[in-house]
Parts: sequence; C-alpha cells; structure tokens
Amino acid sequence: MRTDPHAGAMSFIFEAGVLKRAARTGWWFAGVKHPESIAEHSFRTALIGMMLAAMEGADPARVSMLCVLHDTQETRITDIPHIAKRYLTAVPNTAVTADQVADCPPAVADVINAAVAEYEAGETLEAIVARDADKLECLVQAVEYRHQGVADVQRWIDSSRAALKTASAHRLADAALARAPMAWLNPPASPPVT
Repeated sequence: MRTDPHAGAMSFIFEAGVLKRAARTGWWFAGVKHPESIAEHSFRTALIGMMLAAMEGADPARVSMLCVLHDTQETRITDIPHIAKRYLTAVPNTAVTADQVADCPPAVADVINAAVAEYEAGETLEAIVARDADKLECLVQAVEYRHQGVADVQRWIDSSRAALKTASAHRLADAALARAPMAWLNPPASPPVT
C-alpha cells in the first residue's frame, strides 16, 4: 500500500532538512571542530555550479539541480570520510535516492532519480560541471578554513584541484588560492580625481 504521494514528498523534504544539521565529517581530520553542514556545502556547490555552467556553456538550472541533490543520500548513509571508504562498501547513491523518493509523486521521483543518475554517471556536460562545482566548493572551504587558522587543509586543496575537469573551474581555483576570502569587504579603489 502506497502512502499519499504528497505526504511522501513532504517526508523527503523533512528528511533533506537533516542535511542542515549533519556535519561534513572529513574536516574533523583537519582539526575543524565545528565543520560546515552538508546543506551549507550543497548550497554553495549549487551557486558555484550555476556560475561554472554559464562559463562552460552548460545549462545553469540543470547543473544547480544536480548540485543540490548530489549529497542528499547522506541523510541515510552520512558523510563518509574518504579514509573510511577504504573499509566500507556503500550502496550506490542512485539506490539510496530511489528509496528516499519512492513514496513521492511519480513525476517528482522521476525528476530526482534522473538527476542523481546523471550526476553519478558523470557523462553529460552538466554532470561534469556539477562535479567540478562540488570539488571547487571543497577547495574554497579549505581556503577559508586555512585563513581561519586551520593548518592541515592542503591535502583537500590538492585533491580537489586535481579532480577539476573544466577550464573555468581551474581558473576559479587559481583565483580562490590567490585571494583572501574576506577581500570582497574592501571597497574598490576610487579612480584618481583629475
């Protein structure tokens, strides 16, 4: 017996709210006591994805959707640190997503399942850009943590940078590494008055 599809959709919405409270656990290894939440990471990943899509000629809306959904499975499997993956065999993210949205209206389930499958396959331009956005957001977060005094973040910077595929992501990574994260607070220099 299926539940009311609207109740199923609401269940998925409530479940996604867990991501606002769930920490990105890999940062604990770097010494970050209170790391960003998975939802915070996903928000900025979607913003970066939209920008990268515009730069790379991909569909910004599609990339943003892929980015928003790329870690939703972590409500059920948590954010498994990279080192733990050596010892665990995880169910594919597509299977977790299928379970999460099984009671949603079919149109909703189809859209979410297709987006997660596209991201996981990593073959379309939108999926490549979304994956770059995920890695670039990790690099940016590492730069911010370094500026906050967390010393051991270079491995995150290096591995994230090495995973980037698009030229635009490489250029944004260079810009992230060349600036102080709070430089945007400084007003632009006024042109000299003549």
